[in-house]
Amino acid sequence: MKKSTKNQKKKLKIYNPKLKEECGIFGISNNADASTFAALGLHALQHRGQEGCGIVSYDGKNYHSEKRFGLVGDNFNKEKVLKKLPGEFAIGHNRYSTTGGTTLRNVQPFFADTNAGGIAIAHNGNLTNAITLRKKLVEDGAIFYSTSDTETIIQLIAKSTREKKVDKIIDALFQIQGAYALVFLTQNTLIGVRDPFGIRPLVIGKLNKSYIFASETCALDIIGAKFVREVENGEIVCIEDNELKSIKPFPEKKQRPCVFEYIYFARPDSLLNNKCAYEYRKDFGKELAKESDIDADLVVPVPDSGNAAAIGYSQHVGRNFDLGIIRNHYVGRTFIEPVQKIRSLGVKLKLNANKSTIKNKKIVLIDDSLVRGTTCHKIVKMLYDAGAKEIHVRIASPEIKFPDFYGIDTPTTKELLAANKNNDEICKYINAKSLKFLSINGMYKAMGFEKRNNTYPQLTDHYFTGDYPVKPIDNLGDNKVTQLSLLSTASNN
Repeated sequence: MKKSTKNQKKKLKIYNPKLKEECGIFGISNNADASTFAALGLHALQHRGQEGCGIVSYDGKNYHSEKRFGLVGDNFNKEKVLKKLPGEFAIGHNRYSTTGGTTLRNVQPFFADTNAGGIAIAHNGNLTNAITLRKKLVEDGAIFYSTSDTETIIQLIAKSTREKKVDKIIDALFQIQGAYALVFLTQNTLIGVRDPFGIRPLVIGKLNKSYIFASETCALDIIGAKFVREVENGEIVCIEDNELKSIKPFPEKKQRPCVFEYIYFARPDSLLNNKCAYEYRKDFGKELAKESDIDADLVVPVPDSGNAAAIGYSQHVGRNFDLGIIRNHYVGRTFIEPVQKIRSLGVKLKLNANKSTIKNKKIVLIDDSLVRGTTCHKIVKMLYDAGAKEIHVRIASPEIKFPDFYGIDTPTTKELLAANKNNDEICKYINAKSLKFLSINGMYKAMGFEKRNNTYPQLTDHYFTGDYPVKPIDNLGDNKVTQLSLLSTASNN
């Protein structure tokens, strides 16, 4: 074990310029192949987290847990592993860490024995008062095993004096703040929860007599389950004895799902409001073309994130769409030895110019978002080096000016290019001929929202507007390193 950990540290992390994925969660009830279906569901949700994965099952008497670093297909593809997870109930989790370090103890689902029996939890999102709660719990004698904010929820449930387990969960939910989608597994009961604003996604599916919770509908498709509906914002859904029971303990609030599910995070084939994410992204591209078309020879996407928007853009203006950049799909998040020669290759490990396609061409380069701008700069240079005549960058979302506190690993404000430079300065930095972003109003218009009182309805769009639906209590400004160290310190006190 020590040897593999040591070798793992030697590997080079491939820099990912995009906003980091959230986590993926899955739960299934009343099915003899529960752990197998959980593994398949997590496989479909792999894009939401690649650091670690885990499954907890319940066989009517005992809970069983298996956690691993890495991808689902590399860890839960063998019968001998799934045999360690018997039972008709199972929940699973794909991890991308936003709080807590990358250690096996932070891989979910978490399990704990409480005075009301065993309980397992899988969490997508981030609590904005986790440090405050954690310090108080430690002062009261709680002992933390992980550095994840999710364990705070377990501790609050264990501490609750309410009798019924669902009431203990409600008690804990009234103390936490932030964005969360949760799946709980207790004795023969599966429980799904969505935060009061519905920031993080959670859907309900059904396969014969089995109910399912999942972060996205693509996890239902892979096992042949039917999509029933979304868990509503602020709703607790309990599955027991093959029946669904809905509880709404919170004061009613306007739903504000995360806009980046539509722009980037959801898999293109997943449904959002009964429409595939792919179609929304094509519509972003069409609206972008309406706002900022320019004379050019080709519309070229940054693969794969810009594909749908580029198709929508090209369809609207009637201009040729072509793959001017080829992506290497076989480069993972780590790569051999971290020597300088390989590190200096940068973006070319994943992307390469399609020289004969772009030579002497005026190009509209489309991507879904621009964060730091460093990779966009490298891509533009790569295309010019390959013979492109002009490169006009178009971004199918507004400028990202504000960091996130809800479970997406956005950079700090000082790292966000649009927070520190105007459009002309960004254009000069990435060395493009021109640069345009989709407007906020254009984004909502593309999503089909109607304008009322001269404004569009607002989702969780703080990345662009700075309007946070849940204000962070653990307010440490941009110092996320300090936030993480405090969380770790609290767990070790």
